[in-house]
This record gives sequence, C-alpha cells and structure tokens, in this order.
Amino acid sequence: MKTTAALFDFDGTLTRGDSLLPFLRQVRGPLRLGMDFVRTSPWLAGYALKLLDNGRAKEALLARTLGGLPWEQVAEHGARFAKERIPALLRPDTLERLHWHQSQGHLCILISASLDVYLNPWAQSAGFDFCLTSVLERDRHDRVTGRLVGGNCHGAEKVRRIDTLFAQIGRPEKIYAYGDSPGDRAMLEQADVGIWV
Repeated sequence: MKTTAALFDFDGTLTRGDSLLPFLRQVRGPLRLGMDFVRTSPWLAGYALKLLDNGRAKEALLARTLGGLPWEQVAEHGARFAKERIPALLRPDTLERLHWHQSQGHLCILISASLDVYLNPWAQSAGFDFCLTSVLERDRHDRVTGRLVGGNCHGAEKVRRIDTLFAQIGRPEKIYAYGDSPGDRAMLEQADVGIWV
C-alpha cells in the first residue's frame, strides 16, 4: 500500500471552472440547453435560495438534459469531451501538483461531484489511481434516468466515499487534499494537509 495519498477535486481545482455545463452544452446544443434551464428553473431557483440541496437540483437538470438518452450515446459524448474539451479547461498550477505527487509514487485520487461519464476516461488518461464521482443511473433499458447512484459526490458525501475506499485498500499514513469550494471543506478538514486552491 502507498503511504501517501493526494485527493484532488476537479471543477475549479484542476480546471479553471465548471465542467458540467460545457458537457451538457455539447450533448444538447446551446438552444436546447437554454430551454432545459427554463424548464428546470424552479429547482435551480430553489437551490439558489437554499430551499433545495444541490443534489436534487442537479438531478432535476440531468433528468431534463440527459434523461431517456441511451447510455452508449452519453458515454460517447463523455469520451469525446474528456479527450477534446477537458485539456483546454485544465489549470497548469494544480496539474503540476498532480504530476509531482505522481512522480513521488503517491496514491492519486480524483474526487468530484462531476459526472463519471467524462471523468472516468479523463482520470484514466491522466494517470489517477482511483476516480470517485457522481455516477449517472441507468434503467433496465440502458437509458440514463438523470438520477445519481449513491447521490451527489459533494460535501460530506466526498468524505464518505474516501473513507469507503480507504476501508478497502487501507488508510495512507499521510493525506493531501486539494479543493476550491465549500463542497470540499469536509474533505480538506479530514486531510493532514488541506490546500485551498
């Protein structure tokens, strides 16, 4: 077992901003995505007013934008987004930290509320050991439902998933964590070295 681990949030930490909306724009196109936002505005407004948690608002948007699409089609978009779009979103400074941890032989874990459909292929190409994300649910016909398996990987859920992984593989002696938002606070507080980006 590796004795040191580095946990990296994705949006705003390894990237300069959000990745979900650019992905949804790729799948839906700008006009249809705009209409999807109008139709989900009650949920998005509820989240903005702190009446709804981010997971419920996100699932409402995902159900509207991706719900009913064949998994294979969404996965193809995810692979293309990972290869063609993510490189332009990346921050050189935190990418350099990732490469340093990898050069030291540290266990590198990507943990994000963003979607598995594009983060899994990107994390594999970037050399992460593990990728913990929000996972799109599929129905028995292999179509995306818009719901998230196990909920949104955000806040306390990030810590729960990290603890579950470490229970399986063993807890490293030293843990670094990199994050940029309140959704990363619990993860950063659990780490030996928590770094706000």
